[in-house]
Amino acid sequence: MKLICIGRNYTAHIEELENEKPTDPVVFIKPDTSILLKKQPFFIPDFSNDIHYEVEILVKINKVGKHIDRKFAHKYYDEIGLGIDFTARDLQSQLKSKGLPWEKAKSFDGAAVVGEWLPKEKFDNVDDINFCLKKNDEIVQEGNTQLMLWKIDEIIEYVSKFFTLKIGDIIFTGTPAGVGPVQAEDRLVGFVEDEQLFSIKVK
Repeated sequence: MKLICIGRNYTAHIEELENEKPTDPVVFIKPDTSILLKKQPFFIPDFSNDIHYEVEILVKINKVGKHIDRKFAHKYYDEIGLGIDFTARDLQSQLKSKGLPWEKAKSFDGAAVVGEWLPKEKFDNVDDINFCLKKNDEIVQEGNTQLMLWKIDEIIEYVSKFFTLKIGDIIFTGTPAGVGPVQAEDRLVGFVEDEQLFSIKVK
């Protein structure tokens, strides 16, 4: 099982980090060892002084697919979730400045929160889903999937050109504006519409 992540998929987030707007989806992969175990706190790693939260809508793949046409992409998932792509921003900046891969900043142990899953049928339109992240009871990120540069089915079409999608693979679809640092004792709670899908304590 792999985690396929999409970067720079919301214009406001691209602007807040002063990144260049991509012409194609930015894709990177996290290993399954990045997944934070259920009911476990997130421990800030000792190699970073600037860990950022990035809340994202998730999609779980339900059958094997390769070179999936966009018009058939909806058949390859039936659950929508919410998660966090934790990022060691200081380490990422160092790596980017040298033209090096991001994995050490994005794919370390515990760097991926995967919350509970909701049936796709619960939503009238997967391209119009509201979600948010609260830090210590204050909303710090809000988004809607209609603001994605590349929508869910477009992402599936694109990534399946390069990687065979397998049952259980999870796609992180990108984060909206509002990313920021975490500190010990923070509480991060994620919502899709009005449903809480995860609650994480930072240590």
